[in-house]
This record gives sequence, C-alpha cells and structure tokens, in this order.
Amino acid sequence: MNVLQPKDWIEPVGYVNGVHAPPGRLVFIAGQVGWNAQQEFPGDDLVAQFEQALCNVLAVLAEAGGEPRHICRITAYCSDKPAYLAARPELGRVWRRLMGRHYPAMSMIFVAALLDEPGKIELEATAVVP
Repeated sequence: MNVLQPKDWIEPVGYVNGVHAPPGRLVFIAGQVGWNAQQEFPGDDLVAQFEQALCNVLAVLAEAGGEPRHICRITAYCSDKPAYLAARPELGRVWRRLMGRHYPAMSMIFVAALLDEPGKIELEATAVVP
C-alpha cells in the first residue's frame, strides 16, 4: 500500500489523505457497531464500543484472509462528538493495539443517531487483500 501525500501538505494525524493499493481482491466491510457476536452491546461506553466495532471489522476481514494492514479506507460514524473528542487518547491506544501504526484513508462523520441503540460508533471499511 502506498500513501498518497502531496508534498506541500501538512502530514495528517491518525489517518492518511489517500492510498494506492496494489492489485488484489477488494473486500467491502459493512458498518460494524460495538456489539459482540450475539449482537449485544457491552454498555454505552464509546471506547469499549469502538474497540468492539474495530474487532468486528477485523473479524470480517479475516474471513477473506485479510490483515489490518490490508485496510485502505475506514469511514466512522459517531453519534457523540463530545465523548469522541474527550476519548481521543484512549481511542488512539485501542487503535495502536489492534492496528499498529497502520493508518488508512479515513473519514469521521458525526450523526444524530445510529440505527442500533445504544450504539455510539459504527465503522465501515474497504480492504485490498493480495
């Protein structure tokens, strides 16, 4: 995966502006919320939900033989902007534990609500598995 970064732009933190992926199989992962395999939320804590949602993304990716480094794009939808901003250091620690220093192209979109209550964050991803 090659990062696309215009030379005169400031480096982004926690994501990249663009990715050029080598040939491979495209894997599209539907929005994953922070519930477990039985579709039960551990509670309404944003960090716990983020960790579970990211684990869910990685579990679906593993079904295609993929690894975290194969993710090219993640779109995050969050219904609690103040909680997200307050939790950024903790979210970063969860990210590094599960994803290492791999940062795909990302978008964060704040929404009024998610379909599944008490969901606060939903992650969808695209990967290219060699």
